[in-house]
Amino acid sequence: MVQMTTFMVAILLIAFIVWWFFGKHEGSVADAQVTDNKQETTVLVDGGYSPSTLFLKKGIPAKVSFRMNDSTACLSHVVFEKLGIDKDLTKQSVTEIEIPTDKAQEFDYACGMNMFHGKIIVKN
Repeated sequence: MVQMTTFMVAILLIAFIVWWFFGKHEGSVADAQVTDNKQETTVLVDGGYSPSTLFLKKGIPAKVSFRMNDSTACLSHVVFEKLGIDKDLTKQSVTEIEIPTDKAQEFDYACGMNMFHGKIIVKN
């Protein structure tokens, strides 16, 4: 009986790990607010990124603020590989990053360990 219980727990843990790392997880989506010809929005960093996908309008200067509410080492940095940005989010409660909006494009970002992901989409 103990062996069967141990086996079932092991199978459940393996299934959870596979789902966690390889499963398709739905994220939240938001549009940046445009005020006085500039775009600003905030991403909450708490067990991931919320919203995980942001839409910005092309040609309007944009600033994305990352509000750190999680002390997990993995989420302590946000990395925009395409922009060459690696920001430490633990130095202040809110870290601002300017995003180029000169053309329609996408910017993927991730935590320092590349486990949590987000995306910024600049659209026409």
